[in-house]
Amino acid sequence: MDITVSIVSHGHGAQVDALLRQLQTLDEPRLRRVIVTLNLPEPALLEGLRERRWPFHLEIIENAVPAGFGANHNRAFEHDGLRDGRPLFAVLNPDLRLHANPFGAMATMLEGDGRIGAVYPVQIDAAGGRQDHERLLPTPARLLSRHLLRRPIEMSEERPPDWVNAAFLLLRRVAYARVGGFDEGFHMYCEDVDLCLRLQLDGWRLERARGVLVEHAAQRASRRQARHLLWHVASLWRLWRSPSWQAYRDWRSRGEN
Repeated sequence: MDITVSIVSHGHGAQVDALLRQLQTLDEPRLRRVIVTLNLPEPALLEGLRERRWPFHLEIIENAVPAGFGANHNRAFEHDGLRDGRPLFAVLNPDLRLHANPFGAMATMLEGDGRIGAVYPVQIDAAGGRQDHERLLPTPARLLSRHLLRRPIEMSEERPPDWVNAAFLLLRRVAYARVGGFDEGFHMYCEDVDLCLRLQLDGWRLERARGVLVEHAAQRASRRQARHLLWHVASLWRLWRSPSWQAYRDWRSRGEN
């Protein structure tokens, strides 16, 4: 299957450049299109990208006004669709390092099971420790336990997560289109939760690609910056009031009874 990759830079020029250099070295399956969205003006990055030759179609979107995480990836998805709409659409954070080509095993999973809507790799940190990228449905009680009582929720191998972060997702185009992509009402935070819930409510599965590792330098800015904390709280409030959160909670409750 052909793959389009979407990367958004919000002043992440050096990280975007490093990630693209890794992507250009990958063996099959090769990427057919990479869309880089410049959410802020980055003349140096733009010049560098245009000067080099790439083994894939590199296309650049320059925003006149900064947009949110979900809105940027939705625009990239629409941009891809106006060309030829590759069957698989990957959302990648700039702060990723690839230890090998992750796309082969992930694309094979999607090709082998039409019920899978999205595949994700195992995320590790620079020391090789497993990142906390798979989670249960966020509820006020779980967040209280996690952050105030210091009782992090550990996912078991047996139970699939309710959601995974969107640092690296390989999505089936038809699944992304059917649920309408990311909800652009989330400026930052929780848009990945909402997308995962809606995919599953629409009948699609999330699947971990066991053995596929990527290094992710998780920023966790909401723990250090007041503005990000406020965005996070506002997004949680929006999520808890959303029909998708209520419907998913009810659906999961019925399945466990």
